[in-house]
Amino acid sequence: MKNEIEPYRLLGVDPGTNILGFAIIEVRGKKLHLLELGVVQLQQFKEQELKLKRIFERIQVIIDIYKPTEMAIEAPFYGKNPQSMLKLGRAQGVAMAAAITKGLEITEYSPKKIKQSVTGNGNAAKEQVAAMLKQTFSIDLSEHYLDATDALAAAVCHYYQAKAFPGGGKKYNGWDAFVKGNPDRVKK
Repeated sequence: MKNEIEPYRLLGVDPGTNILGFAIIEVRGKKLHLLELGVVQLQQFKEQELKLKRIFERIQVIIDIYKPTEMAIEAPFYGKNPQSMLKLGRAQGVAMAAAITKGLEITEYSPKKIKQSVTGNGNAAKEQVAAMLKQTFSIDLSEHYLDATDALAAAVCHYYQAKAFPGGGKKYNGWDAFVKGNPDRVKK
């Protein structure tokens, strides 16, 4: 995570083989600002190779336009279908390769970690995550795919994790210490 005085941008990605979600947030001081939120539609491509090519190209264009310095990406969850997991892993790998070739630092978060970071509940539903993000950014997210809000949640999770544990480690010895150290994360 960059110096809190200088603004910087984070790219959040929710990988998918039919719909890939992405979000760009800018951090100014201790404030988060949403710059872009969207999806890359991939259903029109029948061949997996074309989907992967499109992911690589679109991630690179997003990076070129918004100039983020870091990417937070959701790790594939474990499913019952090995073929689906393989395809999802490829999509994630290609998105990561696109970011690596542009010089971004990449951090991967489990879906449970993202939900825990954003809502306080690692088992929260996607709709609960979207509702918390709506409150955090004071914007209407109802027009957006849940894949896009999942990408936004990944970026927000990365900000919170880097802020709470810069360089691997600020620890809190209870909720009182956490609240005192993070007044901007407490909703009144």
